Amino acid sequence: MATSDICADCAVRDQALCGSLDNDELTALNMLSRRQLVAPGETITWAGDDHVICANLLSGMLKLVASTADGREQIVGLLYPADFVGQPYPGRSSFTITALTEAELCIFPREPFTRVLEDHAHMERLLLRRTMEALDEARSRMLTLARKSAQEKVAGFLLDMAARAGASACRATPAGPLTFDLPLTRGQIADVLGLTIETVSRQMTRLKAAGVIALPGTRAITITNREALEARAEAA
Repeated sequence: MATSDICADCAVRDQALCGSLDNDELTALNMLSRRQLVAPGETITWAGDDHVICANLLSGMLKLVASTADGREQIVGLLYPADFVGQPYPGRSSFTITALTEAELCIFPREPFTRVLEDHAHMERLLLRRTMEALDEARSRMLTLARKSAQEKVAGFLLDMAARAGASACRATPAGPLTFDLPLTRGQIADVLGLTIETVSRQMTRLKAAGVIALPGTRAITITNREALEARAEAA
């Protein structure tokens, strides 16, 4: 089977775990995989469950949620298209993974996937690199939550969402303002950033009043002055 025939319709193949695999590795992985659509609000893995699947996220967005003993929840991470989902080694999940939007996954049963990793060291190294990148991102997020002001948090979040908007974002002219839809509600943004809904809304309003962003719709954001937004993300 030619490499071009394997997962030919995958929109994130070049960015996902599969992106750097050779034909033999792709074939081995493809034999295990199945596609699954997930509805918004549907849970893929509950905290405390055994790791039974691994997956590449093909489209949509997932959230990782931690819970306290008294039932309070906190979004501790977000997963985007091309991100790896799950844990290839035995153990229990530390977080509940739930779809924020409609999502599509390319799923591999954990045990067969682990055997493929053992037979393909290049794939295992690539997964390790992605794991370390995710760890660095988590550490950066800890700094954001602990030290940054509300305005810095909101501005930084909008820049991150703009960077991840990809083909869904649009410009009226090649050099014009960027417009995109936020995949999260303001309540979810507040949860991610460790703020209240009122604080998120207040910061959005201030950014709009300053001419940094426009709010053309319920979730639509237009970045009208990127340099000013970047400056506010670094020092409110």
